[in-house]
Amino acid sequence: MSAVAAPLAPARRPATPLGEWLLAAGVLAFLALFLVAPVAIVVVVAFLDPRSGAPTLVNFADFARNELFLRSLWNSLWVSAMTVVLASLFALPLAAITARFHFRGAALIRTLGVVPLIMPPFAGAVAMQLLFGRNGSINLLLGDWFDVNIPFMEGLNGVILLQAIHYFPFILLNVSASLANIDRSMEESAQNLGASGLRLFRRIVFPLAMPGYVAGASLVFIKVFDDLATPLLLNVKEMLAPQAYLRITSIGLADPMGYVISVILIAVSVGSMWIAALATRGRDYATVQRGGGGLARREMRPRDKLLAYAVVLLILALTLAPHVGLILLSLATVWSFAPLPDGYTLAHYGRVFAETPQYVWNTLLYATLAGVLAVAVGSAIAWLVQRTRIPGRAGLDYLAMGALAAPGVVIGIGYLRTFYGVTLPTGQPLATFWFMIVIALAVRRLPYALRACTAGLQQVSPQLEEAAENLGATRPRTVRRILLPLMAGGMLAGFVTAFATASVELSATMMLVQNASDAPLAYGLYVYMQSPAGRGPGAALGMIAVAIVGLCAFLSHRLFETGQGPEMR
Repeated sequence: MSAVAAPLAPARRPATPLGEWLLAAGVLAFLALFLVAPVAIVVVVAFLDPRSGAPTLVNFADFARNELFLRSLWNSLWVSAMTVVLASLFALPLAAITARFHFRGAALIRTLGVVPLIMPPFAGAVAMQLLFGRNGSINLLLGDWFDVNIPFMEGLNGVILLQAIHYFPFILLNVSASLANIDRSMEESAQNLGASGLRLFRRIVFPLAMPGYVAGASLVFIKVFDDLATPLLLNVKEMLAPQAYLRITSIGLADPMGYVISVILIAVSVGSMWIAALATRGRDYATVQRGGGGLARREMRPRDKLLAYAVVLLILALTLAPHVGLILLSLATVWSFAPLPDGYTLAHYGRVFAETPQYVWNTLLYATLAGVLAVAVGSAIAWLVQRTRIPGRAGLDYLAMGALAAPGVVIGIGYLRTFYGVTLPTGQPLATFWFMIVIALAVRRLPYALRACTAGLQQVSPQLEEAAENLGATRPRTVRRILLPLMAGGMLAGFVTAFATASVELSATMMLVQNASDAPLAYGLYVYMQSPAGRGPGAALGMIAVAIVGLCAFLSHRLFETGQGPEMR
């Protein structure tokens, strides 16, 4: 008697546990309440008539008819584009020299090339004026020697120079990474066909490194276009971000122009990302051999080596000038109409800690809470995307990354408009409560934390979790005892990055700070720098900010070196 085997029933897909749905709902609620809703309200208000509340395009027509706004838009575009050009002139020689030639001190050059990122650009604004301004050290010397005065820091020139010095490492890092992945056989083939020198770099090497350059250049453009603090500290108000801030703070939340400008800021940010994606679409940059091999390093002739050292030293001297100037200013007794300070003192540091210690403590508190919140939400999103089957889970990732396209001033305006009418039991508007600054900082830094947590989770094999569950561990216990410890390095790297960048955030906090007792360090630096008497203490605060960010950068680098966390840029 033969037995007929019954066909196997198809495996049933396990139902999604309730806990996963609740976590996804919580994350979605957080993003909807503190990212989507404020930005959406800003966009909607820009299209409403301020008197009748009816939909209209008249606000944008008023913007187009206003000469100040059009000039501000052009100035913002011009400053962003010229910053990319100048930053490229700083970054490309350093990347090419250190990647293509045997160059003593290449590692030190690459390290010093990243140092400008440690200092927020607005921190060095006054120091750069003292060094390169009309009556700064360099122009005083040029006047004595050659009877000339160069407007390095006049108007838009100052914004371009300062922003290029601060943001050129984004291009340097991305181009250096691209050069390291170029197949050296392509360069050798071009050399065999007679290409050499600048022509080889222009026709072969640089086009192959284009993805890295476009990524870095687009990031520089967006950062500069959205920046608020640097133009204000340089007294340049005819740019879009400062105009949005000034309209809201001087006229009020009912003024539609602040919202119209915010929409334009968002549109340009999104458009820049889209154009950057189009620039490399449809082109093949893949290497032929596995791993790329990198460009072959060559020896330089003595004359070329001397020229290369001169170029490198000139670029590094210029890009490190804000740090030198800030150190001198923080220690100066008097520094005015002289190449160097008249004397040196530590009194400015004593004044900061004696009069306004809350700036430092608030910064540590806000940045810590913002880092923890960003990592918590980022870890939840990474786990939902990588480890669950909830429909639409990838949308959470895209939604969180959308914070990159929302400038800080837009987040600040959105929070004021959304939460100012919500009153706490004490009678205080929710928008002015100090914890809203923490949430704004966390939302702004969420993309960085998310990418770090995702990288950490991707390094953990799902088989480890499956093994724990097969041994009887529940899903929450598996996450708590297996998953979190193994991805702790990525989470820690995400926290360090979020903490470091949140500690010097100014655009969003300028909109939300109502009382000096709630203000963080970046806001205090801005307040101090408004008067000549406060520049010394402001520089001291700036050096404290540099120390905080520098320590975080060092810790993040150490985590990467020891293999405990992913590299964050």
